[in-house]
Amino acid sequence: MKKTTIKDIAAAAGVSPASVSMILNGRNLSRFTEQTIQNVYQASRRLGYVSKKQQRHKNPKDTILIICPSLMNPYYATLIQSMEQEARLRGYLTMIFTTYWDKDAEREALELAMEPQFTGVIFSMIPQQPDLAENASRHIPMVAVGDRTYNLKIDTVDVNNYSAGRMVASHLIELGHRHVAYISTTLNSEHSSRMKRCDGLSDEYTLSCPSGTVTVYTEEVSSHKELYVTGVEHEVGYALTMKCLARSPHITAIVAINDMVAYGVRAALIDAGKDIPGDISLCAFDNIYPSRFPGVELTTIEHAITDRGRSSIRLLSEKLRGESELIDENAITRVEYQSNLVIGKTTGPACYAPPSSASCPPS
Repeated sequence: MKKTTIKDIAAAAGVSPASVSMILNGRNLSRFTEQTIQNVYQASRRLGYVSKKQQRHKNPKDTILIICPSLMNPYYATLIQSMEQEARLRGYLTMIFTTYWDKDAEREALELAMEPQFTGVIFSMIPQQPDLAENASRHIPMVAVGDRTYNLKIDTVDVNNYSAGRMVASHLIELGHRHVAYISTTLNSEHSSRMKRCDGLSDEYTLSCPSGTVTVYTEEVSSHKELYVTGVEHEVGYALTMKCLARSPHITAIVAINDMVAYGVRAALIDAGKDIPGDISLCAFDNIYPSRFPGVELTTIEHAITDRGRSSIRLLSEKLRGESELIDENAITRVEYQSNLVIGKTTGPACYAPPSSASCPPS
């Protein structure tokens, strides 16, 4: 069988062999569009191309440490798998360290990252202890994937969760939902994405539907529970929904912090005899793959999980190869992906408002 060459990939992707060489070796990627880069990567995978570096990448110093809070949520599983796809394409090994949102575990991971076998670090979330992470980044190249935050002095690949929260609110307001609930696992500054989604939701209601309300239901989840209760997000979603139904019967829509929590919300609503979306609408964030399953079809925010995972490896690779020659070494690179609302079958007009309602219904 003929061995795949760079010329084969160039022909398949519609670019020059020189462009293929630069892209596959992670050089000067800023010259190319995201679509061109993806076309080259997809062609190389489809044709089974194996680079010389991949053939000799047994060097343990080519290992990237990926720090992750959990593997149970498909969001993180998808994110990490996309990182590993890109890492292997570029000749890197990967090692995963799972913290379960434990600060001591995060500190241990950062200490481990200082060992000579690791060439770089990727946080699959915003670090809980930014100061520790920033200090470590002075000694080893580091990238964080998560929420848009201007205070973190680490290169990031992120989305704007505040805007995502406002996007969900706008959708519900257009459907006539005046009173909504926000259901979340631990809600504090160490989980910036959760806070910003809530802030965006609340601020949009204040601006566009001042007579409306956003009621927050949250439950503290310990790192011990994160580790030993595999279905913790589903359980929290279920329990808080039952509490919401008992305490806030006027609610016509529920916004879950993520899709996994939303599945627990959905189960509770079904058990309570509620029709979705006839009685209560349901929204969430992340658009993980089970949310598209028939019978689920959740209204949720698309956060480009796969693209962000691959982009984080590409950004780290450029740092490792010193490709950013024109950028001051003290500069911070931020790559932001746009979020999009995916309208499924879990949202509909509020029961007291006509389908055409485009404004906040009267009190």
